[in-house]
Amino acid sequence: MSVEFIGFVGNRNFSETIAPSGASFDPGYVEAAAKIHESAGFDRALFALHSDSPDSFTVAAHAAAIAPKLGLLIAHRPGFIAPTLAARQFATLDHLSDGRVAPHIITGASDVEFQADGDYTTKAERYARTKEYLDIVRLEWESRQPFDYEGKFYRVNGARSQILPKRESGIPIYFGGSSAEAIAVAGKHADVYALWGESYAQVAQTIANVRAAAAPHGRSPRFSLSLRPIIADTEEAAWAKADDILARAQSLLARTGYGPDDQIHSEGSRRLLAAAGSDHRADKRLWTGIAALTGAKGNTTSLVGTPDQVADALLDYHCLGISTFLIRGFDPLPDALAYGTDLLPRVRELIAQDERRQASELSSKAA
Repeated sequence: MSVEFIGFVGNRNFSETIAPSGASFDPGYVEAAAKIHESAGFDRALFALHSDSPDSFTVAAHAAAIAPKLGLLIAHRPGFIAPTLAARQFATLDHLSDGRVAPHIITGASDVEFQADGDYTTKAERYARTKEYLDIVRLEWESRQPFDYEGKFYRVNGARSQILPKRESGIPIYFGGSSAEAIAVAGKHADVYALWGESYAQVAQTIANVRAAAAPHGRSPRFSLSLRPIIADTEEAAWAKADDILARAQSLLARTGYGPDDQIHSEGSRRLLAAAGSDHRADKRLWTGIAALTGAKGNTTSLVGTPDQVADALLDYHCLGISTFLIRGFDPLPDALAYGTDLLPRVRELIAQDERRQASELSSKAA
């Protein structure tokens, strides 16, 4: 099982420890981030989307021209444009980028954020709509003849696209969401199911749940894990770095008020907070200090240690069934460079060694 690394290209330089400044969209930063991730050896970069952010599709299209080898993972919310149009948009960019496109489907757990864009559906309704949306997207990508579709949310007649995905294998669909409704839709449509950074036990259970949901559809999705690695030359220095990151995040939170909501909307957030514990540590080196501080509003869990130690922990997740790691740092661009130099090569080599060992064992048993 090969490994894929996904980075993160934001719209400007900010994080839980870096206050945003200047314009809300910095094209120069996007260009620098795309080039850095490409040169650091990332396979893809995620372009996020929120109800108040620049358009992820447009930003990714620009980055595709700046970094011609970097894959694009574009956050996309079903329900705001027609699924037939979305399918053609992704297929068009897939051709323009020579097959580097993938959508990351975010159905969303927060009613408040969706209402900011005029969408007053409930969470359950959104997932039911997403299922129909992806039904139609796949038909638009795969059908050589006109097709009809009738559901509760969408009805199309005689749909057919002149442009199909660039590659015969199609465009992979990445999918996030931890609720029961989300897993049911993922079972039918996710090519890659994305988890936030959780404990080994939580990850193993979620993988089992998604595989069970996918089995009736004859599907076998891959799995992605999102983490914020904190690495240093020694383990002591890495934990000191984590403490400093937490202190800076606390200071920034006190100034900006960006803290936990009174109500946790996301099942994924609840799972992260449950994993935190009183000392915010789990397994070998999983650290949830920032998740606990911010109410687990996003990808906020870390692996802390030397590059070798963190690589070893990533290998553990790979052995559980994780084939994709979406990683980003609290100091986005320097951390991306450090990952490319110190972490990604180590993980790839560890996984290659493990696969050679398994192949050798199978060969010995066969003999």
